Amino acid sequence: MPLSSPRRSALVDQVITQLRNQITSGEWPVGARIPTEPELVELLGVARNTVREAVRALAHNGLLDIRQGSGTYVLATSELAGVMHRRFAGADPRHIAELRSTLESSAARLAAERRTERDLDQLDALLARREEAWRSGDAELFVAADVGLHMAVVTASHNEVLVGLYADLGDLVADWLRADVGPELTPQMHLDHARLIEAIRRGDADTAAAEAAGYPFACRGGGGPQVSPARG
Repeated sequence: MPLSSPRRSALVDQVITQLRNQITSGEWPVGARIPTEPELVELLGVARNTVREAVRALAHNGLLDIRQGSGTYVLATSELAGVMHRRFAGADPRHIAELRSTLESSAARLAAERRTERDLDQLDALLARREEAWRSGDAELFVAADVGLHMAVVTASHNEVLVGLYADLGDLVADWLRADVGPELTPQMHLDHARLIEAIRRGDADTAAAEAAGYPFACRGGGGPQVSPARG
Protein backbone atom coordinates (compact mmCIF):
# COMPACT_ATOMS: atom_id res chain seq x y z
CA MET A 1 0.00 0.00 0.00
CA PRO A 2 1.56 3.34 -1.03
CA LEU A 3 2.35 5.89 1.68
CA SER A 4 0.96 8.72 -0.47
CA SER A 5 -1.49 8.86 -3.33
CA PRO A 6 -0.09 8.68 -6.88
CA ARG A 7 -1.66 12.03 -7.60
CA ARG A 8 0.19 13.82 -4.83
CA SER A 9 3.43 12.02 -5.63
CA ALA A 10 3.16 13.06 -9.26
CA LEU A 11 2.60 16.68 -8.22
CA VAL A 12 5.67 16.69 -6.00
CA ASP A 13 7.69 15.18 -8.84
CA GLN A 14 6.52 17.94 -11.16
CA VAL A 15 7.61 20.61 -8.69
CA ILE A 16 10.97 18.88 -8.22
CA THR A 17 11.44 18.90 -11.98
CA GLN A 18 10.64 22.61 -12.24
CA LEU A 19 12.97 23.55 -9.41
CA ARG A 20 15.73 21.34 -10.80
CA ASN A 21 15.35 23.01 -14.20
CA GLN A 22 15.83 26.42 -12.60
CA ILE A 23 19.11 25.16 -11.15
CA THR A 24 20.50 23.26 -14.13
CA SER A 25 19.65 26.09 -16.53
CA GLY A 26 21.64 28.56 -14.44
CA GLU A 27 18.56 30.65 -13.63
CA TRP A 28 19.41 29.93 -10.00
CA PRO A 29 23.23 29.74 -9.96
CA VAL A 30 25.32 27.99 -7.34
CA GLY A 31 25.40 30.07 -4.17
CA ALA A 32 22.14 31.87 -4.98
CA ARG A 33 19.29 32.02 -2.50
CA ILE A 34 16.13 30.57 -4.04
CA PRO A 35 12.67 32.14 -3.52
CA THR A 36 11.12 31.62 -0.11
CA GLU A 37 8.55 28.92 0.51
CA PRO A 38 5.57 31.36 0.32
CA GLU A 39 7.00 32.81 -2.89
CA LEU A 40 7.32 29.34 -4.44
CA VAL A 41 3.78 28.50 -3.40
CA GLU A 42 2.55 31.57 -5.24
CA LEU A 43 4.76 31.04 -8.29
CA LEU A 44 3.91 27.36 -8.70
CA GLY A 45 0.28 27.45 -7.57
CA VAL A 46 0.64 24.43 -5.30
CA ALA A 47 0.25 23.75 -1.58
CA ARG A 48 2.95 24.65 0.93
CA ASN A 49 3.50 20.98 1.85
CA THR A 50 4.15 20.11 -1.80
CA VAL A 51 6.80 22.83 -2.08
CA ARG A 52 8.34 21.74 1.21
CA GLU A 53 8.60 18.10 0.09
CA ALA A 54 10.18 19.09 -3.22
CA VAL A 55 12.74 21.36 -1.58
CA ARG A 56 13.63 18.70 0.98
CA ALA A 57 14.05 16.11 -1.79
CA LEU A 58 16.47 18.38 -3.68
CA ALA A 59 18.33 19.11 -0.46
CA HIS A 60 18.64 15.38 0.18
CA ASN A 61 20.04 14.94 -3.34
CA GLY A 62 22.64 17.63 -2.71
CA LEU A 63 21.33 20.39 -4.98
CA LEU A 64 19.99 22.65 -2.24
CA ASP A 65 21.23 23.67 1.20
CA ILE A 66 18.52 24.57 3.73
CA ARG A 67 19.91 27.04 6.27
CA GLN A 68 17.63 27.69 9.22
CA GLY A 69 16.98 31.38 9.67
CA SER A 70 18.71 32.30 6.41
CA GLY A 71 16.95 30.57 3.55
CA THR A 72 17.63 27.85 0.99
CA TYR A 73 20.65 28.12 -1.31
CA VAL A 74 21.79 26.35 -4.46
CA LEU A 75 24.64 24.02 -3.55
CA ALA A 76 25.28 22.18 -6.83
CA THR A 77 24.02 21.96 -10.40
CA SER A 78 23.27 18.23 -10.51
CA GLU A 79 22.73 15.32 -8.14
CA LEU A 80 26.17 13.93 -8.97
CA ALA A 81 27.74 17.34 -8.40
CA GLY A 82 26.01 17.46 -5.04
CA VAL A 83 27.35 14.04 -4.09
CA MET A 84 30.87 15.02 -5.14
CA HIS A 85 30.64 18.30 -3.28
CA ARG A 86 29.68 16.53 -0.05
CA ARG A 87 32.16 13.70 -0.56
CA PHE A 88 35.20 15.86 -1.31
CA ALA A 89 34.39 19.12 0.49
CA GLY A 90 37.08 18.38 3.07
CA ALA A 91 39.66 17.02 0.61
CA ASP A 92 43.23 18.27 0.54
CA PRO A 93 43.18 21.35 -1.75
CA ARG A 94 46.32 20.09 -3.48
CA HIS A 95 44.51 16.91 -4.46
CA ILE A 96 41.71 18.97 -6.02
CA ALA A 97 44.34 20.94 -7.94
CA GLU A 98 45.98 17.73 -9.13
CA LEU A 99 42.65 16.35 -10.34
CA ARG A 100 41.90 19.57 -12.17
CA SER A 101 45.33 19.48 -13.77
CA THR A 102 44.87 15.90 -14.96
CA LEU A 103 41.42 16.43 -16.44
CA GLU A 104 42.19 19.77 -18.08
CA SER A 105 45.45 18.60 -19.59
CA SER A 106 43.69 15.69 -21.29
CA ALA A 107 40.82 17.94 -22.37
CA ALA A 108 43.16 20.58 -23.81
CA ARG A 109 44.99 17.94 -25.84
CA LEU A 110 41.71 16.71 -27.30
CA ALA A 111 40.49 20.26 -27.86
CA ALA A 112 43.56 21.03 -29.97
CA GLU A 113 42.69 18.05 -32.15
CA ARG A 114 38.91 18.47 -32.34
CA ARG A 115 38.04 22.15 -31.86
CA THR A 116 35.64 23.79 -34.28
CA GLU A 117 35.46 27.40 -35.41
CA ARG A 118 32.54 27.88 -33.04
CA ASP A 119 34.66 26.54 -30.18
CA LEU A 120 37.44 29.00 -31.04
CA ASP A 121 35.02 31.92 -31.13
CA GLN A 122 33.70 30.90 -27.71
CA LEU A 123 37.19 30.53 -26.28
CA ASP A 124 38.22 33.96 -27.58
CA ALA A 125 35.13 35.57 -26.04
CA LEU A 126 35.63 33.87 -22.68
CA LEU A 127 39.34 34.68 -22.63
CA ALA A 128 38.47 38.37 -23.14
CA ARG A 129 35.85 38.13 -20.39
CA ARG A 130 38.39 36.59 -18.03
CA GLU A 131 40.88 39.40 -18.66
CA GLU A 132 38.16 42.00 -18.19
CA ALA A 133 37.16 40.38 -14.90
CA TRP A 134 40.79 40.45 -13.77
CA ARG A 135 41.11 44.15 -14.55
CA SER A 136 37.93 44.85 -12.59
CA GLY A 137 39.60 43.63 -9.40
CA ASP A 138 36.47 41.69 -8.43
CA ALA A 139 37.70 38.30 -7.16
CA GLU A 140 34.32 36.55 -7.39
CA LEU A 141 33.76 37.83 -10.92
CA PHE A 142 37.21 36.59 -11.89
CA VAL A 143 36.61 33.13 -10.41
CA ALA A 144 33.38 32.78 -12.41
CA ALA A 145 35.09 33.94 -15.62
CA ASP A 146 38.07 31.63 -15.11
CA VAL A 147 35.86 28.61 -14.44
CA GLY A 148 33.83 29.48 -17.54
CA LEU A 149 36.91 29.58 -19.75
CA HIS A 150 38.23 26.26 -18.46
CA MET A 151 34.82 24.67 -18.92
CA ALA A 152 34.84 25.88 -22.54
CA VAL A 153 38.25 24.26 -23.10
CA VAL A 154 36.88 20.97 -21.77
CA THR A 155 33.76 21.35 -23.92
CA ALA A 156 35.97 21.82 -26.99
CA SER A 157 37.34 18.31 -26.38
CA HIS A 158 33.99 16.97 -27.69
CA ASN A 159 34.26 14.07 -25.26
CA GLU A 160 30.80 13.87 -23.67
CA VAL A 161 31.94 11.79 -20.70
CA LEU A 162 34.82 14.14 -19.91
CA VAL A 163 32.59 17.19 -20.30
CA GLY A 164 29.94 15.69 -18.01
CA LEU A 165 32.45 14.69 -15.36
CA TYR A 166 34.15 18.08 -15.37
CA ALA A 167 30.80 19.87 -15.19
CA ASP A 168 29.84 17.83 -12.14
CA LEU A 169 33.18 18.69 -10.55
CA GLY A 170 32.76 22.35 -11.48
CA ASP A 171 31.35 23.51 -8.15
CA LEU A 172 34.17 21.80 -6.27
CA VAL A 173 36.77 23.33 -8.60
CA ALA A 174 35.17 26.76 -8.18
CA ASP A 175 35.33 26.42 -4.39
CA TRP A 176 39.01 25.45 -4.62
CA LEU A 177 39.78 28.38 -6.92
CA ARG A 178 37.82 30.80 -4.73
CA ALA A 179 39.83 29.77 -1.68
CA ASP A 180 43.06 29.83 -3.69
CA VAL A 181 42.52 33.33 -5.07
CA GLY A 182 41.23 34.77 -1.81
CA PRO A 183 39.16 37.95 -1.42
CA GLU A 184 41.64 40.17 -3.25
CA LEU A 185 43.37 39.84 -6.63
CA THR A 186 47.12 40.44 -6.53
CA PRO A 187 49.49 40.84 -9.52
CA GLN A 188 51.58 37.77 -8.70
CA MET A 189 48.53 35.54 -9.06
CA HIS A 190 47.78 36.56 -12.63
CA LEU A 191 48.34 33.88 -15.24
CA ASP A 192 47.78 34.62 -18.92
CA HIS A 193 45.79 31.90 -20.69
CA ALA A 194 46.42 33.24 -24.19
CA ARG A 195 49.09 30.63 -24.91
CA LEU A 196 46.66 27.83 -24.11
CA ILE A 197 44.00 29.20 -26.45
CA GLU A 198 46.56 29.84 -29.19
CA ALA A 199 47.91 26.28 -28.90
CA ILE A 200 44.36 24.95 -29.28
CA ARG A 201 43.86 27.20 -32.29
CA ARG A 202 47.06 25.91 -33.94
CA GLY A 203 46.17 22.31 -33.22
CA ASP A 204 49.31 21.97 -31.08
CA ALA A 205 48.13 19.22 -28.73
CA ASP A 206 51.39 18.84 -26.76
CA THR A 207 51.66 22.54 -25.95
CA ALA A 208 47.96 22.82 -25.10
CA ALA A 209 48.23 19.87 -22.71
CA ALA A 210 51.37 21.27 -21.06
CA GLU A 211 49.85 24.73 -20.63
CA ALA A 212 46.66 23.37 -19.06
CA ALA A 213 48.58 21.03 -16.76
CA GLY A 214 50.55 23.90 -15.26
CA TYR A 215 47.73 26.30 -14.46
CA PRO A 216 46.23 24.87 -11.25
CA PHE A 217 49.48 25.29 -9.35
CA ALA A 218 50.01 28.93 -10.25
CA CYS A 219 48.35 30.45 -7.20
CA ARG A 220 49.18 30.15 -3.54
CA GLY A 221 46.70 27.36 -2.77
CA GLY A 222 48.06 25.03 -5.44
CA GLY A 223 51.27 24.42 -3.56
CA GLY A 224 53.55 25.36 -6.45
CA PRO A 225 55.69 28.37 -7.14
CA GLN A 226 54.11 31.70 -7.91
CA VAL A 227 54.45 33.09 -11.39
CA SER A 228 54.92 36.57 -12.70
CA PRO A 229 52.14 38.45 -14.48
CA ALA A 230 54.25 38.47 -17.62
CA ARG A 231 53.96 34.75 -18.27
CA GLY A 232 52.29 33.86 -21.56
